[in-house]
Amino acid sequence: MEKVRTRFAPSPTGYLHVGGARTALFNWLWARHTGGVFILRIEDTDVARSTQESTDAIFEAMEWLGIDWDEGPFYQSRRGNLYREAMDRLLAAGKAYACDCSAEALEKMRERGMALDGRPRYDGTCREKGLEWTEGTVLRFKVPRIGVTVLPDQVKGDIAFQNADLDDFIIARSDRSPTYNFTVVVDDIDMGVNTIIRGDDHVMNTPKQMLLYQALESPLPAFGHVPMVLGPDRTRLSKRHGATSVTAFRDMGYLPEAMINYLARLGWSHGDQEFFTRDELIEKFTVERIGKSAGIFDMEKLTSLNADHIMATPVEDLGARVEPFLTGLGFDASDTDYRLRVVETLVPRSKTLVDMAAQAAFYYEEDVVFEEQAAKKFLRPVALEPARLLLSKLEALQDWKERALEGVFQAVMDETGLKLGKIAQPVRVALTGRSASPGIFEIIDILGREKTVLRLKKALAFIEARAAKAD
Repeated sequence: MEKVRTRFAPSPTGYLHVGGARTALFNWLWARHTGGVFILRIEDTDVARSTQESTDAIFEAMEWLGIDWDEGPFYQSRRGNLYREAMDRLLAAGKAYACDCSAEALEKMRERGMALDGRPRYDGTCREKGLEWTEGTVLRFKVPRIGVTVLPDQVKGDIAFQNADLDDFIIARSDRSPTYNFTVVVDDIDMGVNTIIRGDDHVMNTPKQMLLYQALESPLPAFGHVPMVLGPDRTRLSKRHGATSVTAFRDMGYLPEAMINYLARLGWSHGDQEFFTRDELIEKFTVERIGKSAGIFDMEKLTSLNADHIMATPVEDLGARVEPFLTGLGFDASDTDYRLRVVETLVPRSKTLVDMAAQAAFYYEEDVVFEEQAAKKFLRPVALEPARLLLSKLEALQDWKERALEGVFQAVMDETGLKLGKIAQPVRVALTGRSASPGIFEIIDILGREKTVLRLKKALAFIEARAAKAD
């Protein structure tokens, strides 16, 4: 069996968006699954819109996702001689011709086509004139006027196109720059690409490209056109639906493992399984299981899946990943051992790394601010006696470990007759500023004696001041 050679060929006119990332992922997974080759090509012939910033952003996003390439990156802007050679071959074989029709003439042809059958097309005026290809003329491909071009699509099934419905399309503009449909075919032939998985917005380009393959006497690759990614309102995913660039999701604290898992499931399935590791995706991905229905991008599902991947990620790894987010909040998170202990308490409660960093704030803050509702509910005069008793026992405690801390709370419960919740909730607010947090014994253990005592004293002073004010 011929080794799979597939590619991803973005235009560097913006950031890598969700749809493009999924296309890259599908090609990459198929190459990895089959032991094939994945090629990266930058289609930068649109000089006016292509930028180095966008190229770098594409690299950055792919590297974050872990989509590595075996060959490339190749740049179309540096391959002009190859395109010119292929143009000369088609021209010499009578499969392409020069056209000097004016813009006014072309507009009239489009109007006639629309009036005739609703299809604006070039009418072949210059097809048999034998004009010399010079500066100022375009080069058109001579499309066969009879017959059918059948696209054996691996996702959609066979799609037939009447050649008569295709006009003689331009392969080189009047400044001799090549057009998309031409360069993509020449590049794929030159790079030995034999499998192309791409969005179904390219379906209408494919018969033109297939005819070019035949004219250049090259075998056709296997094509698979995947449905588009849509927003919740079932329109094409765009900025109005929220974040669409891959790096935006990185900055929002999503894990790359969760992102590729979710992107893979947008249009591909393996039974009812939702959670996949990277290795599982490579093992189980096949083109045949790509669906025919559009994928609906759902932020809630992505976030839920991200939480699952956080749970599955080693604490050491999460500790390294969350550090930049903690630093971004202004905290010194350089103490690795402390950071890992903090992260371990937050794993079951965190949906994103941003969420985790925000929840970790109380571990790093010098001065905890009480949430108004939490303070109103739990930092009340009724909490003074048990809190003072707990404070005195903690100050005297020698063994600052979870088991010993549990013993202190049990002693306070025995002396006051209160249940754990009546004691622990005010203490939780005192230590974290919030009514919800990781386990109280874990928190006290990690914060240590000094921070715990200081925060309890601050809470007691807060309650006393509030009680005095009420009197």
